[in-house]
Amino acid sequence: MNEIVSFKEVSFSKGDKVILQAINWSVHQNEHWGILGLNGSGKTSLLSIMSGFHFPSTGEVSVLGNLFGKTNLPELRKEIGFVSSSLERFAEYFNNETIERVVVSGKFASFGIYEQVKKEEWEKADSLLESLQLTYLKGKPYRLLSEGEKRKVIIARALMSEPKMLVLDEPCSGLDILSRERFLQSLDGIMKDECHIVYVSHHIEELVQGISHVLLLKDGKVIAAGPKEQVVSDELLSDTFGIPVHVHWKESRPWLEIRS
Repeated sequence: MNEIVSFKEVSFSKGDKVILQAINWSVHQNEHWGILGLNGSGKTSLLSIMSGFHFPSTGEVSVLGNLFGKTNLPELRKEIGFVSSSLERFAEYFNNETIERVVVSGKFASFGIYEQVKKEEWEKADSLLESLQLTYLKGKPYRLLSEGEKRKVIIARALMSEPKMLVLDEPCSGLDILSRERFLQSLDGIMKDECHIVYVSHHIEELVQGISHVLLLKDGKVIAAGPKEQVVSDELLSDTFGIPVHVHWKESRPWLEIRS
């Protein structure tokens, strides 16, 4: 499967409000994408469609080889991991659980465990905790973790079902600098496991080396889409953000300055 995501002339409206307009975008094998844009640019709606929670108003969408309108969307969603600060609204379901149980619940896409867990599923959870350098927290209740630790546990939970695509919606929101950098470092191993990442952020410095491509959105339209080094430019970002900016690079990672 060469094409992971395909949007062809996709538009999306709520009532009289047009949120996405004629979006043409594709994600191919071995590509990891960042999505940048101001609040209200259409990022959340794009993710909702891509993750199978909304149908486009017009146009054609295909995700992981599944053409919308001809596929079982609940089954498709099991192949897509989703990590967002919005999941904190379910924290009450996690707070008294150990981190191992939080991670294993991702196998069943449930908040809490209501099915028999097999030995190999516990072993899978242990392996994920090890890969994300969280083994020192085994046995601890979720509520006692730092924000950075919680975010990594939620990622492990999302990976429990071995998704083919991982959607990260502003995953560093609310993290301090140290927690953010540790989190970003943990993405390297995920990218090497043939899991395609779509990473949404307001901060271009979070587009680490492994993020190969970038999509820029403004007012529901695509400003640019392509290889990171080509798209993350002074001109295109100034247009996207509506303010003059300058980009400088360090180890394939962009950093932003506001021009006076």
